[in-house]
Amino acid sequence: MRRVALASAIGTTIEWYDYFAYSTATALVFNHAFFPKLSAASGTLAAFATLGVGFVARPLGGIVWGHFGDRVGRKAMLVASLLLMGVATAGVGVLPTYAEAGVVAPVLLVVLRVLQGISAGGEWGGAALMAVEHAPEGRRGRYGSFSQIGVPAGLILAQLVFFALNSSLTPEAFRSWGWRVPFLLSLVLVAVGLVIRLRVEESPVFAQLRTDGRRSKLPIVEVLRARPWQVLIAAVSFIANTALGYVFFAYLLSYGTSVLKLSSATMLVVVITGSVVWLASIVGAAIWSDTAGRKPVYLAGSVLLVVWSIPFFLLVDTRQPWLLIVAVAVLNVGLGATYGPQAALFAELFEPRFRYSGSSFAYAVGAVLGGGFAPLIATALQNATGTSMSVALYMVGVSVLSLLAVLAFPRRPLVAATAGRG
Repeated sequence: MRRVALASAIGTTIEWYDYFAYSTATALVFNHAFFPKLSAASGTLAAFATLGVGFVARPLGGIVWGHFGDRVGRKAMLVASLLLMGVATAGVGVLPTYAEAGVVAPVLLVVLRVLQGISAGGEWGGAALMAVEHAPEGRRGRYGSFSQIGVPAGLILAQLVFFALNSSLTPEAFRSWGWRVPFLLSLVLVAVGLVIRLRVEESPVFAQLRTDGRRSKLPIVEVLRARPWQVLIAAVSFIANTALGYVFFAYLLSYGTSVLKLSSATMLVVVITGSVVWLASIVGAAIWSDTAGRKPVYLAGSVLLVVWSIPFFLLVDTRQPWLLIVAVAVLNVGLGATYGPQAALFAELFEPRFRYSGSSFAYAVGAVLGGGFAPLIATALQNATGTSMSVALYMVGVSVLSLLAVLAFPRRPLVAATAGRG
């Protein structure tokens, strides 16, 4: 179990480091590097649009990785998705800029972002199921959190790397070549992740399915026929978490530096602090869900996201760093409560023979509808209205939508997530 937990945590940390390195660079430098012919506001919108393209590709990744994850095995798909993410991320690090290659540069950027999205579409499902399906009875939430903490851990790692480079280099050097370093570092991290993942045994649940000859031939088709309601409410429940998450760690960087005129270093510290709170909240909420149940924990976090969205921006707009930290800390408690129990909750919604497909597809669709274009929408609302309250109301709206989906969750698991049952 320790090896499985380590593989889930380390692997997802590396995978999401790659994904969030792109998000951070989007907020800080991509408008200058790939869209210099546009105005500052339009360049930021164009950069955030490339961020959203990766989300559009995630359902495709969820279908592809989910199919083979339910047919070939969880472990093989985890290795394949990590390799694809590493190649795509390192590719961003060697891309020519617009000044060097013209329109070809942003086109290549979009292609590599699509590959990142396809990889991310299947990564979470595999990592979550490996952890949950190995877990002993009564501890699925706790062990499922090891796949969940990879998201804030990857974000923290990406932010720390960018913070170190941004602090040690001149603005000219950072925009010239420094921003490439975090992407090239991915090659080293992916090598470490592959070594760890290759040493992990296959999920006992899938091994049993293979032995019994009960694997689904077309898992995505079967899950949509057998559990359409579960796919729907799972996807909608994730909209708020991913939308507010990307407002926090992608849009807030851009908003703080371009609108509030705070330094990049200050904003990176704020985001890193919030990410640490997010990580701790994920673990606490996941453990709590093993005793209180997935739905009550998820519900508490969803309510917090609704009520905190407006106070969040009221505090951010004070421009006082300590109040910004309070704003992001409370927000991330809500994000943690709606993310910590998720691995176990989604696994318990679907039968093992199509669990990878159901979980991955629901997760990817929720990510598209929520986080895919959240920074773009937030930027457009701010530019159109001139006030952050329009962004805050957008956050309230998506949070209410997800809250309704959470209310529709069953009180108890539909199926068992461990071997030999469900």
